[in-house]
Amino acid sequence: MTPVKQIILAKKDALASTVAEPLSLLARHCIPVWDDIDALDRVLLEHIDQITNCEFLYAWDLEGQEISSLILPGQADKSWRGRDLSKRPYLKNNLPFKGIMLSSVYHSQFSDRECVTALQAVRRDEALLGFIAADFSLDKLVADEGLIKEPQHWQQFKGDPAVRGTLFMQQRIQSRLDENIDSVHATIYDLMTQHGIFHCKIHYSSGRCSFWVLNDPYTYQVHGVDEIVDPDIVLAYPLHRYPERAKVSPHQIREVFSEFKALRFADETIYLRSASINIMNGMLGLTFSCDGSHYMPVEEFIEKNLGFWIGELASDRQTARD
Repeated sequence: MTPVKQIILAKKDALASTVAEPLSLLARHCIPVWDDIDALDRVLLEHIDQITNCEFLYAWDLEGQEISSLILPGQADKSWRGRDLSKRPYLKNNLPFKGIMLSSVYHSQFSDRECVTALQAVRRDEALLGFIAADFSLDKLVADEGLIKEPQHWQQFKGDPAVRGTLFMQQRIQSRLDENIDSVHATIYDLMTQHGIFHCKIHYSSGRCSFWVLNDPYTYQVHGVDEIVDPDIVLAYPLHRYPERAKVSPHQIREVFSEFKALRFADETIYLRSASINIMNGMLGLTFSCDGSHYMPVEEFIEKNLGFWIGELASDRQTARD
């Protein structure tokens, strides 16, 4: 299971554990008044404050018709009675016959925000009467959460099957960047170590580079081959001390570029098409001619010799043949 999926499941489990007991209690209170709409509204109004962060409560029958008002803290909107909810996003999944179920995240047409709905089955003896729905806005559920951390391990992604299927119809064509690869790498090294470039992506085949600068991280600069092969490009970027927080040393940058060059020229059919390196999070990315991509920490990349990648490329070659 990926770290992102683990985070999603953890957050859903936390929400489920918080609302399970109050929704179960609410369902029991709703059973005797299920056929009395006004009484049902009163029960929902009495309990909405007991469900942490709940924005809306409502009840609906097995046909997807809302039978209660839309309940907000302290008020009931009766205009929602009888509304058809059968097209709601959470009804795409199997509904709970017992207990609760959490929906996937969807965009609420009512609140105009991202929401998650908790559905509680309402049962009288063995008969399923309908459901109570509790809506939760994501801006409350995740208000204090930090960003998802990027996985610090090797990840591989297969590319477009159409590209892989025509792999042996192509061959690496020497680009102008290829012809100047050593000087280009030297220039990018200077930009990263002395001019505040913390993330760069080098498109070897198309002869262009994209740079992200520490002083302006929300934008990026794109340079074509004419600019990037000119060592005077460094004059366009102010001097900047190498960041102390960087996870990649200047020496490692040199090693990475040396490996990039080796992978670019390792094979005439399967070759490095583009590569990126970020000195702040210590990650790099590789995209090959077969459209396969790899992401890994710089240290792990340096530890793997060219023989490792030749084996990976051979595997891609076999896959393309199959």
